[in-house]
Amino acid sequence: MDSWRDTASQQAQDDLDGLLPLVLDFAKQQLDNRGAFYPYAAVVGTDGVQRMTSADVGSDKPESAELLSLLTEGLIGDRDQLRATAIVTDVHVAELNSDAVRVALEHREGVALTVLMPYRITRFRRGAGYADMQASRGDTVIWAG
Repeated sequence: MDSWRDTASQQAQDDLDGLLPLVLDFAKQQLDNRGAFYPYAAVVGTDGVQRMTSADVGSDKPESAELLSLLTEGLIGDRDQLRATAIVTDVHVAELNSDAVRVALEHREGVALTVLMPYRITRFRRGAGYADMQASRGDTVIWAG
């Protein structure tokens, strides 16, 4: 199987390579300090600037699915001003019998990847331990259709 890098432009590679550590570092910080996190995203604008973004449903304890839906709708609405997105969720992966940070990366050129970073909250909730990341081709959502 060909690597996504074989067909992606250098700009797409740089955009996605820049978003992944940004969002993973924030997820690790949240897991180490709080043991969980709500869905959030990071984007690269058409100006090349990275920024973090989230959704707010006006509740202290929102449903993750509702936040994810609102976040995705917002990114779809803003896609003309974006080059790349990374949507991050805290998931349980049954096949791995583990919780994981799931990052859905997407570039306006059509590249879509899913990265999973399994983790376990350490004893007495003193941070998290992380396993090796797994990457696979993902589905286009923001620039679909």
